[in-house]
Amino acid sequence: MITTVVGNYPKIPNYPREAKLRKAIADFEKGKITKEILSRIEDDVTIEVINEQVNAGVELITDGQIRWEDAQTYFAKKIKGFSINGLIRYFDTNTYYRQPVVENKMEWLTPICVNDFRFAVKHSPVPVKAVITGPYTLARLSKNNHYSSINDLVLDLADVLAKEANALEKAGATFIQIDEPAILKYKDDFSLLNEAVKVITRNLNVKTALYTYFGDIDDLYPDILELPVDVIGLDFVMGKNNFDIIKTTSFTKELGFGIVDARNTKIEKIDEIVNNIKRISNIVPERKLYVNPNCGLEFLPRENAYNKLVNMVKAVNKVRGII
Repeated sequence: MITTVVGNYPKIPNYPREAKLRKAIADFEKGKITKEILSRIEDDVTIEVINEQVNAGVELITDGQIRWEDAQTYFAKKIKGFSINGLIRYFDTNTYYRQPVVENKMEWLTPICVNDFRFAVKHSPVPVKAVITGPYTLARLSKNNHYSSINDLVLDLADVLAKEANALEKAGATFIQIDEPAILKYKDDFSLLNEAVKVITRNLNVKTALYTYFGDIDDLYPDILELPVDVIGLDFVMGKNNFDIIKTTSFTKELGFGIVDARNTKIEKIDEIVNNIKRISNIVPERKLYVNPNCGLEFLPRENAYNKLVNMVKAVNKVRGII
């Protein structure tokens, strides 16, 4: 078993800790500080959240995506062919993202999150995984004013993101995660997703993962095992049926076991997590498990996110017999 996170981490700590990033963003938008000053504060907060993940005992972390406005905007604004529109609701959450608008053919111009990854590796004593927004989800959450079909848009985005993944590998990434929550809303498009993931992973020589969340994989299983990745991340909180679904056919991949609720402030009890780990280990061997929250943690207050990770790690160690 390996403990990990899915992606983002809360940017703003609870009061009375200073919300310095929020203030810095507001000051930058008002022209009160320079981009360089804002970048330094983003660096400081990234180091904070790296340290919190490490102190919680997480064994495979992310940079917390502190520099990301959201998972769509951060990629779209650096891909040629997009413009950025107004705010729109992100799935069924109480958060919003700025909707990318497809104006022209998609083109990769420069690395998007490579410098973020390098910075995290430099400041982390434990391994760091790189995370990219998947081409299918990015396409589905965008407004398409250029391509004649969703297929053409997704496959062009897959080509763009393949270049990003290759750049991450060259920068030293050994684990690259592709986030594709939208496929759970459009399950009939699985063959398109599979084709897109093949484009991204075909030249990679690193461990790869595809993570879904906000639901279960009913109607996608066992086809989802065909995806050319090493790890499949599933949500066992909002997708409780996944426990039964993956019993129907041998689960041949490693599993990202999303069992800590990243959308509810209630802190799970250690024994509750232990019981769920034991339950899943009857289906997928412990050696094939990545234990993590069910989605990114940014929906939570910072302290709640940290305490959830602490209990998750303690539960894993209890199963291991360490505590």
